[in-house]
Amino acid sequence: MLFKIPPMKTLLAKPVVDGMKKNLSSRIANFHQHSGRVPKLAVVLVGDHPASVIYTTKKGHTAVELGMKHETIKLAASASPQEVHEKIKFLNQDPSVDGILIQRPLPSGFSEEEVLYWVSPEKDVDAFHPENTGRLVLGLPCFKPCTPAGVMKLLDHYGINPSGKIACVIGRSSIVGKPMAALLLQANATVIQCHSKTPHLPSVTSQAELLIVAAGKAGLVDASYVREGAIVVDVGIHRTTEGKICGDVVFDSVAKKASALTPVPGSVGPMTIIMLMENTVWAAERREAARAR
Repeated sequence: MLFKIPPMKTLLAKPVVDGMKKNLSSRIANFHQHSGRVPKLAVVLVGDHPASVIYTTKKGHTAVELGMKHETIKLAASASPQEVHEKIKFLNQDPSVDGILIQRPLPSGFSEEEVLYWVSPEKDVDAFHPENTGRLVLGLPCFKPCTPAGVMKLLDHYGINPSGKIACVIGRSSIVGKPMAALLLQANATVIQCHSKTPHLPSVTSQAELLIVAAGKAGLVDASYVREGAIVVDVGIHRTTEGKICGDVVFDSVAKKASALTPVPGSVGPMTIIMLMENTVWAAERREAARAR
């Protein structure tokens, strides 16, 4: 008897985002009814890096669409770290602001190690403050970094449970790779973390039933890196010299072996933005609950 191989599933963000938008809009309306205001997100943009301008614009549009307030504070690329820090201090103290995000990358001259501490942990909706990072690793309630949290939400929507699976993360950045591994570990996956110093990378990644690629290198992963039937999530996003958008994964190659795969664009990017909105609404709800006590 011949068995038909099921078609590969494309993990699109749209149905997940649509459901989350409906839920968030309801929570925002309820918050407004009880508090007399709506949640507010403040984004600090230093310079005019083209990708950063696009990202901040998208974040603002999504916030307004949901019924939130949004403000982008634009500072010149020549602004000193002290000037930017003073602006963040003001936002930390502003009772109308629930979430603060410092758009990366920052111009040269900024110490990322110092910047991590600038946003108050209770308004740190990017979840980069060391306090939130520590709470994440310990499994305590906290904001979760938007991209890894978005990946987990995407997997959950499509009924993909990491529990008991061998999961491999390519990448060890503090923004994606490390928190992604922590969230997978909390979900009871057996986690392998790879990076630029991992030898014989395909022989390691091809063990994974769930492969998360956050290497920041366009077209790194082709079918030779992938186990037959694996679920592959592509976190990378790049623009080619021809102006096309691509990820860290060679989609057409990997699609021949994977059972499920995220496209670029259309999957992880929209999930990152909606998780930022989720974090901001939760920040407002937590602050209001603490005020009411």
